[in-house]
Amino acid sequence: MLSQQHISPQTPIGATLQAGGATFKVWAPAAKAVYLHGGFGQHEFDQTTDDRLLQKDERGYWTGFQDGAGDGDRYRFWVEGEGSRGYKRDPCARELEHKGFPNCVSILRAREGFPWHDQDFVTPDFSDMIIYQLHVGTYAISRPGVGSNFLDVALKVPYLADLGINVLQPLPIDEQEANPNMGYGGADLFSPDFPYVAVANLPFYLADINQLYAAKGKPAIALADIQSGPSQLKLLVDLCHVYGIAVMFDVVYNHAGGFSVDGQFDDNCLYYMDRRPNHGNNNDSLYFTDQDRGTGGLAFALWNEDVAQFLIANARYYLEEFHVDGFRYDEISTLISTGQGSGWEFCRALTSNLRGFRNKILQNAEFWPGRFDDIPASDLPVFAPASAGGMGFDVVQHDYLRSVLRDAVAAASRGASTAVSMASIAGALYPPAFDHAWRAVTCIENHDLVLAGRQPRIAALADPSNHRSWYARSRSRVATAVLLTAPGIPQLFMGQEFLEDRPWDVDPNGPNLLSWDGLGAASDSTMRDHLRFTRDLIHLRRDLPALRGDNVHPFYCSDTDRVLAYHRWREGSGDDVIVVVSFAEATLSGYEIGFPAAGAWAERFNSDVYDHWVNPRVAGNGGGVRAADKPMHGFAASASIVIPANGVLVFAKT
Repeated sequence: MLSQQHISPQTPIGATLQAGGATFKVWAPAAKAVYLHGGFGQHEFDQTTDDRLLQKDERGYWTGFQDGAGDGDRYRFWVEGEGSRGYKRDPCARELEHKGFPNCVSILRAREGFPWHDQDFVTPDFSDMIIYQLHVGTYAISRPGVGSNFLDVALKVPYLADLGINVLQPLPIDEQEANPNMGYGGADLFSPDFPYVAVANLPFYLADINQLYAAKGKPAIALADIQSGPSQLKLLVDLCHVYGIAVMFDVVYNHAGGFSVDGQFDDNCLYYMDRRPNHGNNNDSLYFTDQDRGTGGLAFALWNEDVAQFLIANARYYLEEFHVDGFRYDEISTLISTGQGSGWEFCRALTSNLRGFRNKILQNAEFWPGRFDDIPASDLPVFAPASAGGMGFDVVQHDYLRSVLRDAVAAASRGASTAVSMASIAGALYPPAFDHAWRAVTCIENHDLVLAGRQPRIAALADPSNHRSWYARSRSRVATAVLLTAPGIPQLFMGQEFLEDRPWDVDPNGPNLLSWDGLGAASDSTMRDHLRFTRDLIHLRRDLPALRGDNVHPFYCSDTDRVLAYHRWREGSGDDVIVVVSFAEATLSGYEIGFPAAGAWAERFNSDVYDHWVNPRVAGNGGGVRAADKPMHGFAASASIVIPANGVLVFAKT
């Protein structure tokens, strides 16, 4: 047998480099034998002999120490079970070889070694966060037909920093059974997805990357630092941190697989890891139950402590080795639905374990309480600490504001005579029953919503007949401005900032790629204007603390005029902001609204300025208004203002 040197109950699962070699630990309780094969140093091993046999402990883990193993060595497990025999990839492999998938080898990688520059980075306060969601494979395509990778996205970091977002949230980045993919059908949770790893032109990438580090006064890195997939992903996180951007990973713990060829797992993955007989009952498949998630994917058997700990180890792996700042947990709703009672305990264990590691990480649950019609929302304490019987999440994805804003844009697109419910927008500004508004992650576009074949982008929704018309431009500005001036954590989807009107899909050869060319000097001025609008609005939100707090009061609402006004403020600070929103198709002049106090109020933002920047016929208030001591709308003062058609104004007390 292989040596048991460095092996103890605390030995981590997977392959771990140690002095003089590496430990290997794999869970296969029903296997008759597990052998370690691979190339270590100058030696190749592929024998099913006693000297390659791992040793099984009482919990069903097979362990061994390989003398002379080093970084970059290739390995895999030969598993003999009651039902079959054959190779299995390490479910905890940090990297998989780029050829031969699914019959490929795992690659031994060191935990440490990347030259991090982010020692001074501080995760933004939750209330200050602005999230940007993207798909690595289609976000930054530089060569026609070739999907983008981690390094391509890294080169976009200065663009994202200039935009003003401070949280990057890529769709899942772990190895998937299908390619191209959306990221929600993985089985190798610890290994970066093949297509996202650059294998060519690394010296050219390195030169550009080091320029980005130099611009921030950071030392250069070497070519060896970006050779592997894990190191390229670390590079992306590191550059984000250097440029002031936190990184949240999207992880899928509610199921695995489901998007592979014919909806099946491959024979080399963790499915039936110990090679029990497969009689069609997926409850025998070790990591999974027979619960289908609607895409052919199987739910993890969370009632099994070893499965739960495997997933928690995955999250800690990303925190410890990749320095990520939190997670978006895919479809937590399914974990605690009827029949998955163990999911509740798993959520508690997950959030408690990670919070103990680092208190400032954001734990964001995609949780839809509407799926539990038989359970009152008050009985599903998603935010309550685990110690108090809750699930311990910090925030949830929230669709209330999204739904009413998209409904309003769609209604406005049907003409001036169509009713637009400004009252619905007013009622959705603050997430009902939440103790803090930042508990809600809000959006008007996301990867699920605007995937090709589903719902339209906001510009297409605003004017289905002409996505670049004044109606499309102005209504899109209104929806985005409400999102970015309302309470909550706003989230943008890639391309939304420059008025992308195409849906998106995962195909780098498809017709729905981002229209980056439209931002060129001689191209689509509408896109450049909208990008400027979004950038300025994000920076306004970051400049005005009142726009990031909890307090909001919609003090005036007229469905007849299609006008809404709301007050944002910070208690005891004198920071007061008035936001005026209009879906009216004509400019409203001499419109009287209340203000919290008499005196000068600066017009800090006017969305109409951005139409054909700088709009020569802008409708506005000349940079500000003076409120008089004339009570109105519950305030002590009021002013007569000009409200641009399909426009948003932001006033701040001077």
